[in-house]
Amino acid sequence: MDISYIINQLGEDRHEYFNAIAPPIMQTSNFAFDTVTDMRKAFEDEMSTYLYSRGLNPTVDILRKKLAALDGAEDCLVFNNGAAATYAAVMANVKSGDHIVSVEHPYSWTRHLFDQILTRFGITTTYIDGRDIRNFERAILPHTSLIYLESPTSWYFELQDIEAVAELARAEGIITVIDNSYCTPLYQRPLDMGIDIAMQTATKYIGGHSDTLGGVLSGTAEMMRKIFLSEYMCIGSGIQPFNAWLLLRGLRTLPARLERISRTTRTIYEYLKEHPKVESVIYPFDPEFDQYELAKKQMKEAPGLISVYTTLETPGEIEQFCDNLKHFKMAVSWGGHESLIIPKLATMKAEDFDPSNKDHRMLRIYVGLEEAEYLIEDLDKM
Repeated sequence: MDISYIINQLGEDRHEYFNAIAPPIMQTSNFAFDTVTDMRKAFEDEMSTYLYSRGLNPTVDILRKKLAALDGAEDCLVFNNGAAATYAAVMANVKSGDHIVSVEHPYSWTRHLFDQILTRFGITTTYIDGRDIRNFERAILPHTSLIYLESPTSWYFELQDIEAVAELARAEGIITVIDNSYCTPLYQRPLDMGIDIAMQTATKYIGGHSDTLGGVLSGTAEMMRKIFLSEYMCIGSGIQPFNAWLLLRGLRTLPARLERISRTTRTIYEYLKEHPKVESVIYPFDPEFDQYELAKKQMKEAPGLISVYTTLETPGEIEQFCDNLKHFKMAVSWGGHESLIIPKLATMKAEDFDPSNKDHRMLRIYVGLEEAEYLIEDLDKM
């Protein structure tokens, strides 16, 4: 399906709302019925019609159709944020006593789910270096029910061989879930590679303006129905109509924004490779990156994120550099219009800083929509 059609037309029955170009926000909690028969049908199958906006909502449905099509999925569900989407995908596919295999550096709140919540129900998790398929093979147990991927991860950009993991999981009857926030479906299509559930944090590139949150799960209609009828409806973490409308607005410019961000990211990467205060750069499309060939095989582009190890040896030097930045903002997340930076030392106590540990001298940079020269002017201060 053509991406221009998906973004501009799919799911938009404009004749139903006065031929307005932008769809309306159906800001309603409830829907009325003309007959008892109609209401009865809604109670029998709440995923087939509008009954209550905790379930289906017309504005959200437009977004669902577009996001499912972008992923090449039969259906999708949209949540209030990415953590809620991950929670639902995992909880719908594990039971007490099960075992999970996860990459060793998942998103922090995903790790919290595995280590702090699922352990209450006797569900255990084995963390592995996902760069080697043999580690998955060794980690699988008779009661393994789910494999969790994040490719690339968001600090070190470790990749997994998605097709190989999906093939292994299918042979073992194991459900696979991947966090595809880094690439979005425009630059990586995990479902086409055999993954069962693709998650992305719509807060980032889908929204694109740092003004709303969202999370997406895509997969088969059967899997989405399973999640809808349990975690989605029970927890009540589905996205609200206004937030869905903001994501629809952001989606209109997604290809253009990603193209510009990717182009500028390459310029910033090339600059940082030669920077005298940079020890090394981590970027999936760097020919020296140890998984460069796999990155080129699985990903169309590597947008936005670059990590660097600086030669700055004291917390004071790193903090002074970050504090003096004018064009980069210090903030978490990525995917918006603004460029961002996070020093690794902000995640630890100052007294724990060890200059011999290069991770302590790490900076993660997100490249937004600004001109490359404008950002380089800031980075020159390092």
